[in-house]
Amino acid sequence: MVVAAAVQRLTLQCEEIGDDTSTIRSLDWDRSRFDIEFGLRNGTTYNAFLVRGERTALIDTCHEKFRESWIPLLKQQIDPMSIDLLIVSHTEPDHSGLIGDLIDLNPDIEIVGSKVALQFLVDQVHRPFKSRAVKSGDELDLGINPESGSHHRFEFISAPNLHWPDTIFSFDHGTGILYTCDAFGLHYCSDDVFDRDPGAIAPDFRFYYDCLMGPNARSVLQALKRMDGLPEISTIAVGHGPMLRHHLSHWVNDYREWSGQRSKGENYAAVCYLSQYGFSDRISQAIAHGISKADAQVQLVDLRATDPQELTALIGDAKAVVVPTWPTTPDSELQASIGTLIAALHSKQLVGVYDAFGGDDEPIDAVADQLRSQGVKSAFTPLRIRQLPQGSDYQRCE
Repeated sequence: MVVAAAVQRLTLQCEEIGDDTSTIRSLDWDRSRFDIEFGLRNGTTYNAFLVRGERTALIDTCHEKFRESWIPLLKQQIDPMSIDLLIVSHTEPDHSGLIGDLIDLNPDIEIVGSKVALQFLVDQVHRPFKSRAVKSGDELDLGINPESGSHHRFEFISAPNLHWPDTIFSFDHGTGILYTCDAFGLHYCSDDVFDRDPGAIAPDFRFYYDCLMGPNARSVLQALKRMDGLPEISTIAVGHGPMLRHHLSHWVNDYREWSGQRSKGENYAAVCYLSQYGFSDRISQAIAHGISKADAQVQLVDLRATDPQELTALIGDAKAVVVPTWPTTPDSELQASIGTLIAALHSKQLVGVYDAFGGDDEPIDAVADQLRSQGVKSAFTPLRIRQLPQGSDYQRCE
């Protein structure tokens, strides 16, 4: 008996969400797993956006599984050669999967993102591209749309660890729309472009926060402070799920309250990882999720992207530190970060080590011995990953 493989429901939706602004939503109705084996009840969406001033910007792309339908729909909306800029909120493949295709269609497009995002993209797209690095306070002026008269001027907010180290928010002063990608999102697939039914989406909004944003509660609070300095926000245009407009203050207050609760007190665990190295980012999230389930505070720390001063503070102030195995021959910047990490450890801390499974790792026992030489106490037996990580490995890390 031959059983036909189930066909996933993948659909597209294009809607106006503001003056000269539209969203291209890729609806993945049947996706049941995401990130570190988090179960999804209601599928998910991947949202991209077109903003047309005197110049035109595309914000994010899509998961590569939509390539055969997303590219034709984009071409129906605009000639790709007419897109002047691509703003990359962050480089996780579900938002950046078609950047290479876009560069092929328009080699002159300028890619705007954080410094870390642009570094990641070099390894992802394997093509030359024009780029501009931005950080908090930087602006990008698209000019005035000749038909609507709206002036679209973007202001950027650095939002590292929400939930990747390369994340930026983009605020359009012309519409009051804040583009946040993963932050404030939720895995919920429906035809509703906006948050018309808060009761229906609230459980998934909370679950998404707990899994992805809660482990970085301190980073959430920093981003909220920067958001408080913006003019009135009309809409939060997220990368997953419906746009937040009708109940905007409710969702923002939830993030503020939940993150404040998680950040109370001085004791927390710093869970370190190496972005885009092996399975370090996913394993670290599983460990952080497990710590959070025990009602303990946790902070994820990217050893590649965190500056030395912040790294010293985050490690030195932590009650416990969890560290991945690092490459046997790290580059000079990573070697400097490892040195900063080790120098910040002190004897009152608990320290644990896990296998990053990067393919060229320093042996886990060698890393553990190096850390113990600083006089720290062992938090747990080294977490060894002996084969390609599976669901059971992530559960063990939790």
